[in-house]
Amino acid sequence: MNASDNSGNSGSAGVATPVTSNFIRHIIEQDLHSGKHAGRVQTRFPPEPNGFLHIGHAKSICLNFGTAQANDGRCNLRFDDTNPEKESQEFINSIMADIQWLGFSWSGEIRYASSYFEALFEFALQLIRAGKAYVCSLTPEQAREYRGNLTSPGRESPYRNRSIKENLDLFIRMRAGEFSDGTHSLRARIDMASPNINMRDPVIYRIRHVEHHQTGAQWPIYPMYDYAHCISDAIECITHSLCTLEFEDHRPLYDWILQNLDKSSLHAASDGVTTEAEYVLPRQIEFARLNINYTVMSKRKLKELVIQGFVNGWDDPRMPTLSGLRRRGYTPASIRNFCERVGISRSESVVDVGMLEHSIREDLDRSSPRAMCVLRPLKVTLRNYPQGASETLILPCHPKETSMGARELPFGRELFIDAADFEEVPPPQYKRLSPGAEVRLRGAYVIRCEEIVKDASGQPVELICSYDNATLGVNPQGRKVAGVIHWVPAGEALDVEVRIYDRLFSKENPDDKNGGDYKECLNPDSLLVMTGCKAEPSLRTALPEASFQFEREGYFCVDRLDSTADRMVFNRTVTLRDSWAKISS
Repeated sequence: MNASDNSGNSGSAGVATPVTSNFIRHIIEQDLHSGKHAGRVQTRFPPEPNGFLHIGHAKSICLNFGTAQANDGRCNLRFDDTNPEKESQEFINSIMADIQWLGFSWSGEIRYASSYFEALFEFALQLIRAGKAYVCSLTPEQAREYRGNLTSPGRESPYRNRSIKENLDLFIRMRAGEFSDGTHSLRARIDMASPNINMRDPVIYRIRHVEHHQTGAQWPIYPMYDYAHCISDAIECITHSLCTLEFEDHRPLYDWILQNLDKSSLHAASDGVTTEAEYVLPRQIEFARLNINYTVMSKRKLKELVIQGFVNGWDDPRMPTLSGLRRRGYTPASIRNFCERVGISRSESVVDVGMLEHSIREDLDRSSPRAMCVLRPLKVTLRNYPQGASETLILPCHPKETSMGARELPFGRELFIDAADFEEVPPPQYKRLSPGAEVRLRGAYVIRCEEIVKDASGQPVELICSYDNATLGVNPQGRKVAGVIHWVPAGEALDVEVRIYDRLFSKENPDDKNGGDYKECLNPDSLLVMTGCKAEPSLRTALPEASFQFEREGYFCVDRLDSTADRMVFNRTVTLRDSWAKISS
C-alpha cells in the first residue's frame, strides 16, 4: 500500500504533520508485542455503497489504511452491500476513485459482503441447528412493539420456540423465494430482557425481493449488516475491526455471533492467510467519529440535499464529500494532514472547520503558483505609454519556491484592475488607487490616477492614468505609494468564470434538534458565480484541478468538469485569511 498523492497539485512533499494521540496505535503495539494474531495486522475499510464518501469517511480511510501501512500489514476494501434497495454501482465507482485519490491502495481484489452470501447462509443454518436462531413471523411493526424500549424489556416472540426442524424448513423456503417481503425474518435467540436493545433477538435475515447490483436476482433474502459484518471480518482474517463509536453498543452482538459459530468452520471459510492454530477472531475497537461545525455528516441528509436540488450533485464543491472537496481544490495531502491533526480518540467533539481550511491553505501556500485574476474588471489606460508599444515582464511563479520558475506577462497601454481597488472618495488610510494617488502594479510600474471616465449612471468605467517608466522593479525615491494592486493586460487577458464558494450552512450546528430543519440554515450566499472576470494569459494552459493563488483574492483551482478550452472555470478553494492558524499558534 502506498500513501502517495495521485494528483500533481497536492504539494505533499515537505509538509510536516504533527503526531497526535492515537490510542489504537498503542493497542496494536501491545498485540504485536504479545504475538497475538501471529504478528499480523489486517484492517479493512467497509463502506456501504449507498452514497458518496464524505470528510468523515476520510478519517476512517486514513486510520485503516494508515494503520496497516505503518505495521507492514494489509487493508482490504470491502463493500458491505447487504441493502440493495439503496445501493448502486455509481456509488461503488465513486468510493474506489476517492480512496485512490487520497493516495491509498487496497490489498488484493475488491471484496463484497455479497461474495460471502453463500457462506453467511450456511452459518445461519449453523445457528439454527444449535438452537441459537429462529424464524419469526411477526410483522415488522409487531416486532418493533415486542422489542420494547430503553426503559422496558422486550417480549418474546410467539414464534421463538419453534422446533429446529421447522426453523430449518422455513429458512430454506425463505431462500427459495416462497414468501413475500416482511412475511418472515430470521432472528438470533439471545435475550429479550437485555438492557442492550441490540441483543433483544436481533433480526439477522429479512426477505427482500430486490435485484442486487452484484448478485442479480439470485437471492430473495439478505443478511442484516450486524450479522454480515462480523462474519465478513472473520472470513477476511481481520485482526482489528476499527469503527466509530455508534457501533459500541453493537459490539456485544458482533462478539456473540462469532463466539456462537464453530471457529474451525469460520477458519475453513476464511482467506487462509493463517493456520487454524494461529487463527484469532477479530476484535472490534471504536473511535470517535469526525464532527465539523457548519457541516452535516449524515449521508441521509447529504442525499436529501442532492435529490431536492439544494446542491448540484454529490460533487458540488460546497458539499463535504471527498469528490466535492476535490472539485473545490482540496488536495489529498491537506485532507490526510487534517485527519492526522484531528487524531484518534474515544471522546466525541466538534472540530472547527477553520482547522480543515488551515490544512488546505498550508498545503497550497507551498505548492500553488501565483497568478493574477481581476474579478470585477475596471479598465485603465496609461495615457503616456506609447501607442502600439508593449513589453514582456517576467514574474516569479512563487515568491519562495524558485524551482517553480517564472512566467511571462505582457504589459501595454491598456490593462484591467479590480474595481474594488479604486475609490473616487477614499476613506481614511486608504491604500489603493484614488484620484491623484499612486499605487504600484504588482511586478510592474507605479501609476497615478488622473481622470475618471463614467457611464450614464455615474459609475466609473475607465481610469485615465500615467505611469512612471523609471519605477519598474524600483521603489520610488521620496514618494509615498499607497499600496500594491494586481492587474492583467487588457488585450491578452482571458475571459474566465469564477465561482466563489462559502460555507454551505450559516449556522454553526445545523444538526441542532432545537433549531428546526437543518435545511432552514442553508447559507443563501454559499455560491456566487462571477462571469466576465479577466485572468492573466499564462493561465490559458492550466490543466483541470490545477491550483493557483490568485494574488490578493485567495486560492483557486480549475474546475475539472465544467472547464473547456473555450470556457475556463475557476473555483475558489479558500480565502487567504487564516484565523485558525492564529488561534492555534
